[in-house]
Amino acid sequence: MLNMVFLINSWLSSFNRPGLCITVAVLLHYFLLAAFTWMCLESVHFYLALVKVFNVYVPKYILKCCIAGWGIPAVVITIVLIINKDFYGNGSHSESNPFSNFCWIQENIVFYISVVAYVFLIFLMNTAMFTTVLLQIHSVKSRTQKRSRFWKR
Repeated sequence: MLNMVFLINSWLSSFNRPGLCITVAVLLHYFLLAAFTWMCLESVHFYLALVKVFNVYVPKYILKCCIAGWGIPAVVITIVLIINKDFYGNGSHSESNPFSNFCWIQENIVFYISVVAYVFLIFLMNTAMFTTVLLQIHSVKSRTQKRSRFWKR
């Protein structure tokens, strides 16, 4: 959906309808945040599968992942819309090229908080999960090599 909204964004913004542009910008923002949220959930799943291998039963795991994956971005979008729906709009108003317009976030501060900071937090989370998984794999490998050397003796 992110790709679809991104591809039709410029075309829809050429209609010069503020409501349509706000809707497209909100959808683009939502699906972007949802994609990164699902990426973060994948790293959590990776951690659970490779580090916390045993006794990791989480009741209704998929339901909880879906609520987090689709709900957290919805909360961010709702907060932005509650503060001011005019944060979303048409990015460029070029008369010579009507398809240079793009519906997106208009305020830099809102962009930095609701997109850049969000993606940065997910990047930190993914890095932490990846490092933990690598350390776990390394420790398992070194324990296996020690046992192997012991049995060879």
